[in-house]
Formats: sequence, C-alpha cells, structure tokens
Amino acid sequence: MFLVVGLGNPSKEYAFNRHNVGFMAADKCVRRFSFDDFKKKHQGLLSEGTINNEKVLLLKPQTYMNLSGQSVGAVTQFYKISPDHVIVFHDDLDLKPLDVRVKQGGSSGGHNGLKSIDSAIGNMYWRVRVGIGRPVSKEMVSDYVLSNFSKQELIDLDILLDKLIENLPLLMSNNINDYREKIGVKNGV
Repeated sequence: MFLVVGLGNPSKEYAFNRHNVGFMAADKCVRRFSFDDFKKKHQGLLSEGTINNEKVLLLKPQTYMNLSGQSVGAVTQFYKISPDHVIVFHDDLDLKPLDVRVKQGGSSGGHNGLKSIDSAIGNMYWRVRVGIGRPVSKEMVSDYVLSNFSKQELIDLDILLDKLIENLPLLMSNNINDYREKIGVKNGV
C-alpha cells in the first residue's frame, strides 16, 4: 500500500496559494485515477483508490502546514505504511517556478510541513518538490507562500501537475529515472 500526501492549508481562502501545490496535486490524483471522494479521517481528508493494481491512500492533512506530520503519522501508523511507500507533493521556495525535483530522504530544507512529517515518520519518504520561486527578501516569505498564483501561472501549473500525476505509477514502481525523464527533470535529483 502507498500513501500519497499533498501538502497545503485547509480552507477555501488558501486554495490557489503557492503553498497549496500539494493539495492541487492530490485533487488531480483523485480525478486522474477515479479515487473515492475524500472523507475526514486521521486529521485529514483521505481518499482511497488503486494505481496499477496497488492500493493507494491519498491524504490532504487538515492540520495546517506546520502540523502536517500529525495527520501523516496517524495514517502511516494506522495502515502500517512504511516511509519508503510515502510520496509527498509540496511547494519549494528554493526552486525556480515550476522546476521539479524528486528524491527520497534528505532534509526539510526549512519547509515546516516537511519538518513536521520528518518528526512523525522520519525522513526516508519520497518528495516531489514543485518550485514556486523565492521573494526578494526573507521577510516576505510568509506573505509570498500564502499569495495566489497568477492566472497564467495556474495554467502552467495545471499542465505540470497533469504530467506529475499521470506518471505517478513510474515512481510507485521505483522507476525513478523514467519518472524524472517523463516529467522533464534533467539533472537526476
């Protein structure tokens, strides 16, 4: 069994924020693979489905970003899912807008949602990092991540998320190089 997690903040006011890339990816996954409707469970919204005959749980933590690990930890513990079968989609300030990196393990890079997950299940889960760019000054980070994408950025992001989710079976079957190639990651990280 796999757990696919989309990080974001609950509430409609955050729906199109840069920090909600993970929620957007999770919503794409539900539609692409015809998952069940989300249900409130384990401090999150949880959906079930199958991808390539593998049972997959899809989670959107409802604890707000900084406490995402509470929900992820509860789901992994209840369903006995090991960290190497957890895939987390999230925004990344250190990548140019719409650049993507995929890796297993590593540091949180200052991302509070990842810090929370690390403290709940360790750091050996898969991360699909979607670049959102960085504001010019450090003081602007909070406002920046909670700002909405422009209309054009949303169009471009929609195309990217389609590609990331469509090729998710490759990542699940450990074909990481094929996944990177299909989504256009050139440098292998």
